[in-house]
Order: sequence, then structure tokens, then C-alpha cells
Amino acid sequence: MEIGGIHHAKLPVSDVARSRAWYQRVLGFEVVIEFVEEGEVRGVALRHAGCAPQLALRHDPARAEAMSGFDALALLVPTREGVQAWKTALDELGEPHGGVVTGHNGGSVLVGLHDPDGIEIRLYSE
Repeated sequence: MEIGGIHHAKLPVSDVARSRAWYQRVLGFEVVIEFVEEGEVRGVALRHAGCAPQLALRHDPARAEAMSGFDALALLVPTREGVQAWKTALDELGEPHGGVVTGHNGGSVLVGLHDPDGIEIRLYSE
């Protein structure tokens, strides 16, 4: 039996439209699927160029609140210089974060970036 990788990760959000806009504006994701239920968008699948796994956002305010402050998602950045470039880009956007720290394996990690529900997104490079 094989597993070939990760297909997608799913995060709960309190407001799909607000979160979708944030992931597009701040992290450069693009919408590939909208999940419409009873005439309302209840979720989206997002993709980032060059990244095979997709990210799904699903309307679930209670779970989003419970995950606030938790670092649920770590995105791989190919180089340490790339992590620094992300820091610069986030600074230019005025997007708060906790800066770049050294990871357990000596790599660079941008910490303290939070989505609209307070879920922490980290940017890692080994």
C-alpha cells in the first residue's frame, strides 16, 4: 500500500469570504473550487503555484475559534533566503508576524503569522 503525498489540508474558518481574501492577498493562493451549499459558499479549495497539496477552508466557526493561536499549518519555503523574502513581503503588506527564528534543524522559520481566525501559519525552510 502506498501514500504518495498529501492531497490537501483543511482549516476551519468563521467567514469563508474573509479568509479566502486573506489567503489570496497575503499568501498568494488561488481558488480552484468553491463548495456551494443551499446557495451559499461554505468552503473553498485553494492552490499555490508550485505546491502540490491544496488548502481547503471550511465554514466552521466553533472549530476555528478553538484553533485560534494554534500553529496548524507550516508551509515549506525552498530556501532560507526565501523565508527572509516572505518576511519582507509581509512587512510591506503591514501584516503582523513574529519574525524569523532558527528552527530545530537549523533552518529558518517565520512565526507568528495569523489568519483572520487567529490560526498561526508558519513558513519553514530547512
